[in-house]
This record gives sequence, structure tokens and C-alpha cells, in this order.
Amino acid sequence: MSEFTNPNLEVSISAEEIQKRIAELGADIARDYAGKNPLMIGVLKGACTFLSDLMRAADIQLGVEFMAISSYGAEMRTSGEVRILKDLDVAIEGRHILVVEDIVDTGLTLSYLLANLKSRGAASVKLAALLDKHERREKDVPIDYLGFKIPDKFVVGYGLDFAERYRNLPYIAVVKDPNMT
Repeated sequence: MSEFTNPNLEVSISAEEIQKRIAELGADIARDYAGKNPLMIGVLKGACTFLSDLMRAADIQLGVEFMAISSYGAEMRTSGEVRILKDLDVAIEGRHILVVEDIVDTGLTLSYLLANLKSRGAASVKLAALLDKHERREKDVPIDYLGFKIPDKFVVGYGLDFAERYRNLPYIAVVKDPNMT
């Protein structure tokens, strides 16, 4: 049995569908940010895979930075308190910022992050998200570049994990029973 074969996972979005959509998003970003040298900020850890492919698909000059933020406690439920675990290494005043995130869920953490970046004097702050789980939204967050809308199901792959597993899957899969994974 392959490392990628798991009867508890059901492929929801194929690797081919993901790459096709990223190519489209990259073209949109290249058009919208032409001549602006945007700074893409990947939200760790989940957005790494998406950021890597997206920045190559956006055929323009750009910078890359990373942040790590958390609003989750020990039981994988939001605590409501957002903490910056890793901040930016560069000043962003006057820069065009594109936050790159794997999934938008409740919107609470991203709402905090976008406001935080705007308060630092960025020229603009926009959001690119691979997945939008809109059914769970508690705080409205504008997604400027969206890969896919998904239902309220637990998903892994393409950067998303379950207990630090499955991030390296080339596709998005629904976890049928989280207790069995």
C-alpha cells in the first residue's frame, strides 16, 4: 500500500485541478500587481505549498515573507485569542501585501492578521486563499483570489495537515472519520 493510499481519505480536489486553478490565479495576480513588486506573505505552516506554486505562477517580480499565527488551543478548537508566533523580518510600510493562506474558516484569525498588516502602513493588503469553508464564517473576510469553495468537512493535503500528517499529499482529501486517521 502506498504512503498516499488511505481508505479514510477521499480525494476532493485533484492535483490537476489545483494546478490548473493556481495557474489562473497566478495570471490574475500578475495582471493586478504588474509593476508593483508585491510582498507575498505566507501563513505558516499550511500555506507553504500553495505559496510556492502560486509565486511561480505569478510571472512578476515579488518578495516573499512568512508569518505564523495561532488562535488554537491544545484541543484544536479556536481559543479566540490570536497570537503572532513568527513575525515579519521586513518593514511593510508602503508595500502592496498579498497574504497567502491555505484555508479560510471562521475568519477570526485572518481578520486580525489583515487589520494588523494594514495598521503597519501597507499600501494595500489583499488575500489569496486556496480554500474557503464559508459555512463556518464568523467574521467576514474578503478573499481577493480564491482557489475553491468547499463544504464544512475536515480536509487534508496540499499543505493542510492532521496532527502534522498528510501535508505532502498533492491533492485535497476529505477525512471520512477523524478518529481513524
